[in-house]
Amino acid sequence: MIFIYLLSIVSCSNNNDISQENNTDTSESPSTETYSYPIVDTGVFAFYSDINTISSPSNKDAFFGQDATYSGSQPSYTNNGDGTITDNITGLQWEQDMGTKITFTDAITKATNSTLGNYIDWRVPTLKELYSLILFTGQVKGEVAIDFFIDINYFSQPLGDTSIGEREIDAQTWSSTEYVGLTMNADATVFGVNFIDGRIKGYPKYKPGSGAANTMYFRMVRGNTDYGKNNFVDNNDGTISDLATGLMWQKADDEISRNWEESLAYAEELSLGNKSDWRLPNAKELQSIADYTRSPQTTNSPAINPLFECSEITDTNGNKNYPFYWTGTSHLDGANPYSSAVYIAFGEGQGEMSGVLMDVHGAGCQRSDPKSGNINDYPQFFGPQGDVRYVYNYVRCVRTIN
Repeated sequence: MIFIYLLSIVSCSNNNDISQENNTDTSESPSTETYSYPIVDTGVFAFYSDINTISSPSNKDAFFGQDATYSGSQPSYTNNGDGTITDNITGLQWEQDMGTKITFTDAITKATNSTLGNYIDWRVPTLKELYSLILFTGQVKGEVAIDFFIDINYFSQPLGDTSIGEREIDAQTWSSTEYVGLTMNADATVFGVNFIDGRIKGYPKYKPGSGAANTMYFRMVRGNTDYGKNNFVDNNDGTISDLATGLMWQKADDEISRNWEESLAYAEELSLGNKSDWRLPNAKELQSIADYTRSPQTTNSPAINPLFECSEITDTNGNKNYPFYWTGTSHLDGANPYSSAVYIAFGEGQGEMSGVLMDVHGAGCQRSDPKSGNINDYPQFFGPQGDVRYVYNYVRCVRTIN
């Protein structure tokens, strides 16, 4: 049976749920405006089509507007010589060596009691803090690491222990962000980042079957407690500014699904709010507006602030969900590493396991889809957790305010 990625023109906004953000009109801030924190760039300078590497495309060429077209705040670190690394862009200070895998509870205890570098304010990083370290210069082939998705010149990043039956990609890192819904078979879930395969997923807090506490890697952080906290303002012209990051966003998607090349072209051609310098966001920019206090299970909404408007889609079981949204960032994985691009799932990160469609990774997860394909061939299910692939995903454009 062929399932169609259906659209229902319904806003995800809830007028009773708009909280601290104001709705006053704001003009473009002058170049002297300062923001709470920048989004660190993905580190990508290479260009890709849907099948290969390419030279830098010119404006109006196919695949113009992808990640490498735009260069933001490039990653910059300082080794403090005391087991800590400072991110010179975000102001966050990190533990250099994670040590061995530990439980979620033990991670909190370790951070609370740590005096690393003679500091006593260590904490478990939020998902947004942890994701600030990801670099999409990494590459993986299935279960095998090729290049890490973190700067190993500064950070110790172990692989999964293959001597005890783990895969190389079994090297996930805890965040402090617990999923407000449940995954798999009603599992309590914590979000983490995998710096070996370049993804955000929800991981069970307890091991399925035994119920024992799950163990993963964990990297402490301190400093800049404002990082990851949005400050949205509705500009009343179809745009929303985040005064925390200095990014302006398209308030509502245009209710049309596209492949990656089409999405790049749409973003480049968009004129909205008297601005024409819109683009497809990179992976880290788009993840910055995810709201992990929300999910279809708990708030009957996507994982995004209700100031934004989202289309609804119908999943392969005929139930309501919310779209995947493309980024301009390629995800180098598989036999053809150039054929996939990153998306953020603002609805449930679904997969089909044993013939049952379920939320396997959590709303707000980050995965990747093939950049192109025949729309009639999708959705498909891929990998051990049956990740649903749509290929024709949605777009929410961004621009830099200054």
